[in-house]
Amino acid sequence: MVIVGAGFAGLALAQGLGGTAARVTVVDRNNYHLFVPLLYQVATAALSPADVAAPIRSVLARYRNIEVILGAVTRVDTSARTIQLHSGERLGYDVLALATGSTANYFGHADWSRAAPSLKSIADARAIRTRVLSAFERAERAAPGARDALLTFIVVGGGPTGVELAGSVAELARHTLARDFRHVRPGSARVVLVEAGPRILAAFPDELADYAVRALGRLRVEVITGVPVAHIDSTGVWIDGNLLRAATVLWGAGVSPTPAAAMLGVGPARGGGVPVRPDLSVADVPGVFALGDIAHFPDASGKPLPGLAQVAQQQGEHLARALRKAMRHGTPLPPFQFKNRGNAAIIGRHAAVFDFGPGRPRLRGLPAWLLWALVHVLLLVDFDQRARVSLQWLSRYLTYRRGARIISDPEPATTQGAKMTESPNEQDPAPLEPAERSTTGNPPF
Repeated sequence: MVIVGAGFAGLALAQGLGGTAARVTVVDRNNYHLFVPLLYQVATAALSPADVAAPIRSVLARYRNIEVILGAVTRVDTSARTIQLHSGERLGYDVLALATGSTANYFGHADWSRAAPSLKSIADARAIRTRVLSAFERAERAAPGARDALLTFIVVGGGPTGVELAGSVAELARHTLARDFRHVRPGSARVVLVEAGPRILAAFPDELADYAVRALGRLRVEVITGVPVAHIDSTGVWIDGNLLRAATVLWGAGVSPTPAAAMLGVGPARGGGVPVRPDLSVADVPGVFALGDIAHFPDASGKPLPGLAQVAQQQGEHLARALRKAMRHGTPLPPFQFKNRGNAAIIGRHAAVFDFGPGRPRLRGLPAWLLWALVHVLLLVDFDQRARVSLQWLSRYLTYRRGARIISDPEPATTQGAKMTESPNEQDPAPLEPAERSTTGNPPF
C-alpha cells in the first residue's frame, strides 16, 4: 500500500496499519508531520517550528512494516497501478491512498498572494513572522508620516484561521512588544479583520461569533464584515471603494483541494475535490482512496464534510480499521461516519469559543480557552513537543513574552511577498505534493 501525504489523514492511516502484515510506503514532500492548528503561533512568534512539526520517520519508526520516502508525486498511472515521483522513480501499489490536503484559494486572484501571503507551511509561517516583526523594526526608523501604514496589519478572512491570526498579532503588539521600542508604540498598531460574509466564524453559532467579536474588540481589533475585498497590492487592501493602507496583509480567506482529481483523471466535484464512495474509495478507479481535504464526502444532508483536521484524522483511522478487517476476514469495507467532536477557535488570553455541535454544550471565555489548550497539548504527536509547548505557554502566560521573535530573512517587505509564495502548490501544472494544511484552523479532536 502507498499513502501519499503524512498530514492528519495519512499519518492516522499509516499508524493504524502499523504492525500489520501490510507493506506500507508513506510518501511526503516534507520529512515532518505538521500540527497545523498551531501554525499561526509560529507566524506570530509564540512558538518555534520544531514545536509544531515532528519527523515522520520518528513517529513511524516503531512500525517495521512502514517505509517513508521523501518526494512529490508527479503522475498516477491507475491502469498500471504505479505512481511517479518528482525524481523519476516509480512505485507500484495495490492500494493507493491520497491524502494531500489543500492549498490557499484566492478566488481567481492568484496575484494577490504576493501582497497577502497565506499560512500554509512552516516556510510561510516563518516568512509571515519576519514580515510582521520587520514592520515594527521599519516603523522604528521611519518618518512619522510613514509609520501608520507600517503599523497597520490587515487579516483577510473571518474564519478560525483569520480570527486566531488577528488576535495573536494584536496580543504581540499590545503586550509582547510593548516596551521593546523607543520611537514607536507597538500598542498603537492597528489590526483589522476583514470578512466578506455577514459575520465572522460563520460555522459557529451566532452567540459564539458575537462573543468572538467582543473579545477581538477588547484587543482593539477592528472587525469589518459584509464587505468583500476588491483588490490587494503592496499598498494595502481596497474595500468598498476605499484603500486601507497597510504594509502587512495576511490571507486566511479560503482553501481548495490539491489537484488530485486531475491526477487521477476523474471529474472533480464542486469545489475541486475527488468524489468518493461511502467507503472513501474513488469511483471507477480500483484500489484508490481519497481522504481529508481532497475527498468530496457528502454528509447526511448532502453537504460535503468540511476541511477540518478532525474529519481527516477520523477518515484515516476508519480506513485503517476497515483495511485490517478486510485483510483478516475478507469483509467488505464499511461506510465512513463522521462524529463531530467539536470546533474551536482561540481569540486571545482567556478568550476562546468551543462548539460541540447542534444540541450540545457551547463554551466560551476561560473554560473554552483552557479546554482548547488541553486538547492541543494532548494531540501533539510526541512527549517532547507536549512538554516544550506547555512550558512555553506557561512562560508566555506569566510574562506576556514570546521567545521566537526571530527575523530569519531581513529583506524589504516588497521582496518578501514573492518569497512567501514560492511553493510547488502555486505552480501550474503542479506535482501532487501533500499540502501541509488539512484544516481551517480547528483542532483534530
